[in-house]
Amino acid sequence: MLTQLKNIDTAFQHIKRFSLFLVAACILISGFAVYTSFQMVKQVQGTVYILSSGKVLEAIAASRKDNIAVEARDHISTFHHWFFTLDPDDKVIKANVAKALNLADETARKNYESLKERGFYNNIISANISQEIAIDSIRLDISEHPYNFRCYATQKLVRSSSSAVRKLVTQGELRNVSRSDNNPHGFLIQKWETISNEDVGHQTELR
Repeated sequence: MLTQLKNIDTAFQHIKRFSLFLVAACILISGFAVYTSFQMVKQVQGTVYILSSGKVLEAIAASRKDNIAVEARDHISTFHHWFFTLDPDDKVIKANVAKALNLADETARKNYESLKERGFYNNIISANISQEIAIDSIRLDISEHPYNFRCYATQKLVRSSSSAVRKLVTQGELRNVSRSDNNPHGFLIQKWETISNEDVGHQTELR
């Protein structure tokens, strides 16, 4: 009788251990399944589909902090492109400058007004000058907001008979603002100023 009771007790202990192991295994499997599901949902939510020219393109969504340096440099480059790309046409000048001023504060407008008062844009039109700009490099510090930057660029002023090359250096700060159609990166250039704008060479155009 005692042997049978001992065997029953031993069997019960085995069943108890097996049941506990089974419950623990079920909890682990359920937890892994839930975690995997959340990861898959997160990955799907991070996928963006863009319709371009009738074609669906897949893009990966990323947080702003992951792309802040890239977006900031593109914002600075875009601003300088519109502010310094000019043709001998008043409407073109005003349109380009207006696009640039959407990306900066009143310091850029003051620079524009100063150039306008000095007759810079009238000279562009009267002398049939086209001005182009190429960004050489942008030094950006994103360790502290607002972000300080310095932009190095090359300007080319093209006339019918000659062209001139100038080295341009500007600096300023970038402040975070809301994104919009006119300001897709969500930055605003402030305290913008020209450090250097010097002639480095002239070239006679061949006819």
